[in-house]
Amino acid sequence: MLNTLSSTLASTARAWRGSLAFRPAERQPAKLLELYEFEGCPFCRLVREAITELDLDVLIKPCPKGGKRFRPEVGRLGGKMQFPFLVDPNTDRQLYESTDIIDYLYAEYGGRSAPARPLGGAVALMGSNAATLLRGLRGMRRRAGRAPDQPLELYSFESSPFSRPVRELLCEMEIPYILRSFGKAVPQEIGPPWVRTRFFPDIPVRGRNRRAMHEQTGHLQVPYLVDPNTDEALYESSAIASYLKTTYAA
Repeated sequence: MLNTLSSTLASTARAWRGSLAFRPAERQPAKLLELYEFEGCPFCRLVREAITELDLDVLIKPCPKGGKRFRPEVGRLGGKMQFPFLVDPNTDRQLYESTDIIDYLYAEYGGRSAPARPLGGAVALMGSNAATLLRGLRGMRRRAGRAPDQPLELYSFESSPFSRPVRELLCEMEIPYILRSFGKAVPQEIGPPWVRTRFFPDIPVRGRNRRAMHEQTGHLQVPYLVDPNTDEALYESSAIASYLKTTYAA
């Protein structure tokens, strides 16, 4: 309960940005974008919010402090150890700086300018720092973990209080995963899942990944982890955390 409460407060600190995908990107990248980041980084959080709101799928390469798996790649590719770091194999672009990455994603794939940032983004950064502190710096430092042969897949949206602990653990264990964006696509989906089920049962399912999950499983719930290495698929953050520790702990 305390874990869920602090995660909910972290989302509240960011005014629940990274929940909605009412205006998804005009097109999806042909090749997956690659984002080097770590969950506890306030600047990385701002980029992940934009990814949810644009409904983009991205290959996450976790780079916690002390990480040895992907952090060295950032130094080799970009010349400095700074996060977030975006690699777009579709355009051969490589970018540091959260504001530059967000502007790029909106212009290149969203077909529009990024939303205005009050006070030059200072307000957003203040809330993002507060979210990191409320989570007790989880998703910040490396813990021992084995690398999977293939990246895992995680259906999530940035502000989901239940998805956040899973992303933090994946980050700390340096487990790469494909982030399948699952932002709420229509206003009737705002709030917990039972709101839609009880009051709007006939609303069509919108959103690429939401439709795909509903067709495959009959559910609309996150986090949802798919591991192609073991053919396991799991809901519920506690069950996913237990699975990750059992399967990939060093």
